[in-house]
Amino acid sequence: MQNNMLAMILAGGRGSRLHDLTKKVAKPAVYYGGKYRIVDFPLSNCANSGIDVVGVLTQYESVLLNSYVASGGRWGLDTRESGVYVLPPREKADEKLDVYRGTADAISQNIDFIDNYDPEYLLILSGDHIYKMDYSEMLAYHKAQNAEATIAVIGVPMKEASRFGIMNTDGNGQIVEFEEKPANPKSNLASMGIYIFNWKTLRRILVADMKNNESSHDFGKDVIPTLLGEGKKLVAYEFKGYWKDVGTIDSLWEANMDLLYKKDELNLADPTWKIYTEDVTTLPQYIGPEAKISKAYVNQGCRIEGEVKSSVLFTNCAVGKGAKVIDSVLMPGAIVEDGAVVTRALVAGGVRIGKGAVVGSADSENILLVAKRVKGVE
Repeated sequence: MQNNMLAMILAGGRGSRLHDLTKKVAKPAVYYGGKYRIVDFPLSNCANSGIDVVGVLTQYESVLLNSYVASGGRWGLDTRESGVYVLPPREKADEKLDVYRGTADAISQNIDFIDNYDPEYLLILSGDHIYKMDYSEMLAYHKAQNAEATIAVIGVPMKEASRFGIMNTDGNGQIVEFEEKPANPKSNLASMGIYIFNWKTLRRILVADMKNNESSHDFGKDVIPTLLGEGKKLVAYEFKGYWKDVGTIDSLWEANMDLLYKKDELNLADPTWKIYTEDVTTLPQYIGPEAKISKAYVNQGCRIEGEVKSSVLFTNCAVGKGAKVIDSVLMPGAIVEDGAVVTRALVAGGVRIGKGAVVGSADSENILLVAKRVKGVE
């Protein structure tokens, strides 16, 4: 195992704030950026960082996600020495719910899987963030600091710090305190949900945590405070690149819009750090003679005969004659019929917006999610 580090991706969250987008699909399987799924990012980061064994921990609405990640071939993680493994919660005879009780419990239930590879280090990742990161650089920092745990952090505006788990550090980057969503934050260093632990130390704490009925079985609430209480060395690894938590409709829309603006900090076209995804077989895009397109992502299989402005269109979308799509995101197979107008909206995959219908508003405070067919003008 390269770098003697194994990765575990926590991909079991409900994603309830994404409403209808996650009714039947796990949050990490939600589409983003024209053709990708959110889980493509941590998996591609692992592949690009030289990590060849990855466990993906799933639970809610996981059928599609499980089948999507199971092969590992999309990310080059399907050789004799590498693999992506789907790890759902174990069934428990004495409990009604077959779920992970918390982020730490998700790892605890899979101790046997991890022990099978006998890693020196364990990388734990959230499966629902958009970013590029070289985890091998983070591991090098972890080793150089002689730390028991390294937590990736990103500076957020101080006014938003109370939304995050905040790491308070000394002058040398060592973590002295962790606060979960503090009302009065002392720092703006927000946890990215990316951890590197020395496996033997973490294993010992997880075994004790499993037996503690008063524990929340959570990294932020239980494991990290325990390590700090024992006087172990925890350090913050400050990340400077693009990172987005896409937990709401507005933030998912914003993340797509960031591809058009913000100087495209993510740069999905970067050949040196590819984001791998499913290769969909479809026709090329068709741009009609009367079509108008400005500042837009238009993917393969799209048929554009109207106007598209400041928008992201996923695979196989259609915009009819005289129709307008402005400041919007159309997910795979969405259809905007002739004369319809879509503004500041996120249209779910396969949804049809009828002829002449008007959806969304340029003046709306929040982004409109369109998850059901909209009838046109009769």
